[in-house]
Amino acid sequence: MFGARCLLRALRSCSSAPCPRHRPAARVSVRGALGVQSANGERVKVQGWIRSIRSQKEVLFLHVNDGSSLESLQVVADSSFDSRELAFGSSVEVQGQLVKSPSKKQNVELKAEKIEVVGNCDAKAFPVKYKERHPLEYLRQYPHLRCRTNVLGSVLRVRSEATAAIHSFFKDSGFVHIHTPVITSNDCEGAGELFQVEPSSKIKVPEENFFNIPVFLTVSGQLHLEVMSGAFTQVFTFGPTFRAENSQSRRHLAEFYMVEAEISFLESLQDLMQVMESLFKTTAMTVLSNCPKDVELCHKFIAPGQKIRTYAKKQLSSWGADLHTEHEKYLVKHCGDIPVFVINYPLALKPFYMRDNEDGPQHTVAAVDLLVPGVGELFGGSLREERYHFLEQRLARLGLTEAYQWYLDLRRFGSVPHGGFGMGFERYLQCILGIDNIKDVIPFPRFTHSCLL
Repeated sequence: MFGARCLLRALRSCSSAPCPRHRPAARVSVRGALGVQSANGERVKVQGWIRSIRSQKEVLFLHVNDGSSLESLQVVADSSFDSRELAFGSSVEVQGQLVKSPSKKQNVELKAEKIEVVGNCDAKAFPVKYKERHPLEYLRQYPHLRCRTNVLGSVLRVRSEATAAIHSFFKDSGFVHIHTPVITSNDCEGAGELFQVEPSSKIKVPEENFFNIPVFLTVSGQLHLEVMSGAFTQVFTFGPTFRAENSQSRRHLAEFYMVEAEISFLESLQDLMQVMESLFKTTAMTVLSNCPKDVELCHKFIAPGQKIRTYAKKQLSSWGADLHTEHEKYLVKHCGDIPVFVINYPLALKPFYMRDNEDGPQHTVAAVDLLVPGVGELFGGSLREERYHFLEQRLARLGLTEAYQWYLDLRRFGSVPHGGFGMGFERYLQCILGIDNIKDVIPFPRFTHSCLL
């Protein structure tokens, strides 16, 4: 094994191959090329896919896109380059000079010296048609091809930027990133909507479990984060979670991504809400700042979009049945179509780990949901029950003492007040992009009766 110093020395001593006498064209992304302020004929190489092609008498115009930006790079070539292989959807490698464009629509263009078709595309058979705005429902039939459209390209770039912004927020706030397991023996939510995991072929004795106990795909990383919060004061995880809900609604998936955080020495629901609000605002502003054209495309052509704006917290507390989607959307509309915090839910409606408020006949727990326009619930969080005897009694009433003895141990050995929350990443994207159906903000949607690819 390399020591740290030896590894650094080895990395520093690494060198690339000797440069040839004739300097080759520098490879640049479409985004990088479009960002050049003063093009002076630099020789560059661009690789991507043809988004449009137009031929005049002596000039051929191509628009090439590589996914790095919504805008495509205009390639201007001699008509002698024209061929049947240069078609919408074909992949190409273009070498030439980056020059200032005479057109006001773009700052630069690529004057082609060499065009190589890397992969042909039969435009007639290609399900994505040139200059046709396909409905999102149509594109869902082609999960292997829909990423080549402008709309899905914009959504996926925003998704990537939002992912980076979330990680950056937590890093800047001093959180430690924890990789929580996908396979678990816990049912964190207690709803029973679990995917059980078993080997595809029975091993040795069919009656035995591979792990000796039943295991499932995780519905939440919260309980594992609580373990880690006994050693780190601020932790978070960001990964896939699974729910076996028999639903094809616009807001449910069988596989989706969750952003979850746990904070030790936290005694106030207000402090937890402040972190939730800061995460939402900071990441939204980063996305809007770094992907303005992608966000604008979604707002313009998919939905009117939800405007992100500064808001005041509104605390609402109700007693009785649980809130459903229609109730959540009503509350948001009633409060002026702005994000709304709802706090203190009835104890009977919530999982065992939420802190008892000890508030008499209403008997609520210190829970909070953040409801947002167009989506409903976006965040869910709570203070956790850190008091051993309260937790022990509740687990006993539910018949869960044996299964969660390890969870009780966390309260026996150095327990502290703590709390945390989870945010559905796809619902977050729906909120900032104004996209109505959750299946259109994830690359490969999985839901009941559908698992394409």
